[in-house]
Amino acid sequence: MIHISEAEAASNFTDLLARVRAGAEVVIQSGKVPVAVLRPVGEDFPPRLPSESIALAKKHAEELVYEPTLDPDFAADLEQIIKSRKPREISSWE
Repeated sequence: MIHISEAEAASNFTDLLARVRAGAEVVIQSGKVPVAVLRPVGEDFPPRLPSESIALAKKHAEELVYEPTLDPDFAADLEQIIKSRKPREISSWE
C-alpha cells in the first residue's frame, strides 16, 4: 500500500493511475489523515450499470420502509445537468 499527499496525487495523477492499474492500492492523505483509497476495480467493487444502481436504491427504500428524498437543490442541479447534456462528437476519434 502506497501513502501519498493530496498534492502529490493531484500533481502526478496519470502516474498514480498507472500504479493502480498495475495492482497497487494508494492511500491519499491530508497531513496524516487518510482521505481516500484508490485501488483497482475488482470483485469487491465491480462496475455497475445505472439500472443496477436504481434497482439497489429501490431495494434499500423497501428495507427502510420509506422512500428517501433528494435534497431539493441537489435534485434541481442534477435535473439541469441532465437537460443540458449534448451528444458527444466522436468523429475526430477515428
